[in-house]
Amino acid sequence: EVQLVESGGGLVQFGGSLRLSCAASGFAFSVYTMKWVRQAPGKELEWVAIINGGDSSTNYADSVKGRFTISRHNAKNTLYLQMNSLKPEDTAVYYCALGNARGRGTQVTVSS
Repeated sequence: EVQLVESGGGLVQFGGSLRLSCAASGFAFSVYTMKWVRQAPGKELEWVAIINGGDSSTNYADSVKGRFTISRHNAKNTLYLQMNSLKPEDTAVYYCALGNARGRGTQVTVSS
């Protein structure tokens, strides 16, 4: 059974940083493409960042490019999202995702 457990969210001021983690289990983590997605109140789910299995190549939504970094530690079955220069519009519940499967998410709130 696929399990994804996010952590690391919280309240941070404008311009601050947070590092999210996602502990994965129940599948061969290292070979799969993983994503971070987010959902702000009243808005649709938004793709944030993606990292491929194998070569760990990455891609980012324009809204976070240059500020967020996705990475993975395959030996620990863990996915990360380093978020710098946070803005109030980054406020959302952040989820790690394997295909359509997601964890329960972690809340990120950025105050202005």
